[in-house]
Amino acid sequence: MLNSSTELYFLMISILIAYLLGSVPIADRVSRRRGIDIFSKGTGLAGATNVRKEVGFKSSIVVVAGDTLKGILAILVAQKFGVSGYWILIPAFAAITGHWKSIFTNFRGGDGLIVLGGIIVALFDVLGVISITFAMLIALGGQKLFYSSLMSIVAGTSSLVVLCAIFEDTLTFKLAISVVVLSTMVLIHALKGHSKRNKSKSSDPQLQSEAQTL
Repeated sequence: MLNSSTELYFLMISILIAYLLGSVPIADRVSRRRGIDIFSKGTGLAGATNVRKEVGFKSSIVVVAGDTLKGILAILVAQKFGVSGYWILIPAFAAITGHWKSIFTNFRGGDGLIVLGGIIVALFDVLGVISITFAMLIALGGQKLFYSSLMSIVAGTSSLVVLCAIFEDTLTFKLAISVVVLSTMVLIHALKGHSKRNKSKSSDPQLQSEAQTL
């Protein structure tokens, strides 16, 4: 890959398309159809979890499907343009960045966990589906715990690495290791975002007065 200016051109196009795909504000659009500004509710994130809590379960299913599809399409388009190997992680990250900072919502977005799941499914097929299913089960089982997202990502990526080590070749195994790094970046971004929002809420006089009256 990248042995010519043409290949570099296709990589750049793949990155742009991946970012635009990631930027599609599915959670925002689904919520607005119900008359709700998801950025002003709950966690302030345009993601499936916040939509489920603030809009409804059915709407959150649409968001899950849409965000997963964004990740899958970003990888499929990049592969169509001939992007392969470790280079595929660049458009993958571009899709996640688009979800974080969407040009369609004033650079606001969600955590990107479900988009990451779509990327993993597109890259690893059946093994990706198995690892994501395992991660979802962990998340559902520990959803009342504060670090349920952390546990689900650790479980999902760990199972992916183990499965690739057993059933795939060396290159795919190394790609799985690289995806662990990408997943860690997504998790760190999510944890930092939640930390900032919690601090903001704790310093908001109106929220504090409301809490005192409860």
